[in-house]
Amino acid sequence: MQRPARRERLRRHAMTEVLWFVAIATMLLGLLGVFLPLLPGVPLLFAGMLLAAWLDNFVRVGVPTLAILAVLGIAAWLFETLASVWGVKRAGASGLAIAGAGVGAILGIFAGLPGLILGPIVGAVCGEYLARRDHGTATRAGIAAGIGFLVAMVAKLATAVTMLAVFIFAWFA
Repeated sequence: MQRPARRERLRRHAMTEVLWFVAIATMLLGLLGVFLPLLPGVPLLFAGMLLAAWLDNFVRVGVPTLAILAVLGIAAWLFETLASVWGVKRAGASGLAIAGAGVGAILGIFAGLPGLILGPIVGAVCGEYLARRDHGTATRAGIAAGIGFLVAMVAKLATAVTMLAVFIFAWFA
């Protein structure tokens, strides 16, 4: 028969292993979220890093490093939002084009990588055409949505890689 103290240590150890699995899985989901519009990639990546730092009692990754990671995460979110809106607005698109790009991004998930890229473009074109009935304006809105989406994805990927590099450097330094 196990003594209560030993049982408690085993229970804590098992819970810690589960939490490490959750931290790593959350970071991997965050990386996947860089490419999938429905997953909040950078926030998930940061949450996994924060959990890993907490599990290590903030010994390897401390508050200053977490502050840098948080600033990077906020910057990625701002840039993603601004790049998407800027791209479509720069083309003089309507609110329906912006909404169409969002719907297209969501529906594009089901078509794999081509759908992720083409979904916002087709959605913006359809939305702009519904709003103005002009092929030229609709085409410009679609191109702008595509460029904005790609720029935002590249920025999120660069930020995610930078966050991982900062985290790994802090962990092993």
